[in-house]
Amino acid sequence: MKVKHITEKMVSAYVQHLKKEEKSEATIEKYVRDVKGYLIYAGKFGGASKETAIEYKQLLIEKGYAVRSINSIIASLNSFFIFIGKEEFAVKAIKMQKEIFRPEEKELTKAEYLRLCRAAEMKKNRRLSLLLQTICGTGIRVSELEYITVDAVRRGVAHVECKGKAREVFIVRELQKKLLKYISEQKISGGCIFITRSGRAMSRTNIWREMKSLCEQANVNPTKVFPHNLRHLFARVFYGIEKDIAKLADILGHSSINTTRIYIISTGTEHRKHMENMRLII
Repeated sequence: MKVKHITEKMVSAYVQHLKKEEKSEATIEKYVRDVKGYLIYAGKFGGASKETAIEYKQLLIEKGYAVRSINSIIASLNSFFIFIGKEEFAVKAIKMQKEIFRPEEKELTKAEYLRLCRAAEMKKNRRLSLLLQTICGTGIRVSELEYITVDAVRRGVAHVECKGKAREVFIVRELQKKLLKYISEQKISGGCIFITRSGRAMSRTNIWREMKSLCEQANVNPTKVFPHNLRHLFARVFYGIEKDIAKLADILGHSSINTTRIYIISTGTEHRKHMENMRLII
């Protein structure tokens, strides 16, 4: 049986439900975006139903969406179906084989990251250069930049609250010195450091757009350049030194080590090198 009329009021109620579950703003935006995308599709065929959900999943496959992206959208839809009391509309996620190595064209290297920082400096965009260094030097999420405040920098540690969890994020001494100098130069008296001219915290979209503007000058493939890849780079470098996945999970704020494992998968080139170093072929 189809649900023909899913109103904005129902979607708004769903948003409030997600807030009560202490989902982050970015997660709520993502869930709602996924749900609205499906509802537009379902509306062309008489409303939401198990059948239209399955068809929508197939449409995403045909459009070439990555399996991980499709499963993420399915999770959003299933969450919404449960909320409106239509659990029977839920569809199964696509089974995925675990990746044993990460495609090289998706991984931002340390050398590329450094070139992006230098390109930002050459463009005289000190704010962007320090923002890149802050994400990559601490491993925080882009949504957590609001916790990099004047007070946090002075103390050398930021108290971050995200997804119902709290953790302390250390700001290393070299980054602390740079940020303190920037605070002084920009005459920032308090609050978040990375702000727009109007005094508002920089949005994910603004940061993404500014990062993309560096690609040509830094000679970095634009498909590699987005804020979350800086967090992945932090994770790989940390794990390369410490080899402690449990500690890394705590630093990144992950509830599951399985999530952390995704961050430290090596590239195919590294994977091949490790296999060749085994010297098992006579």
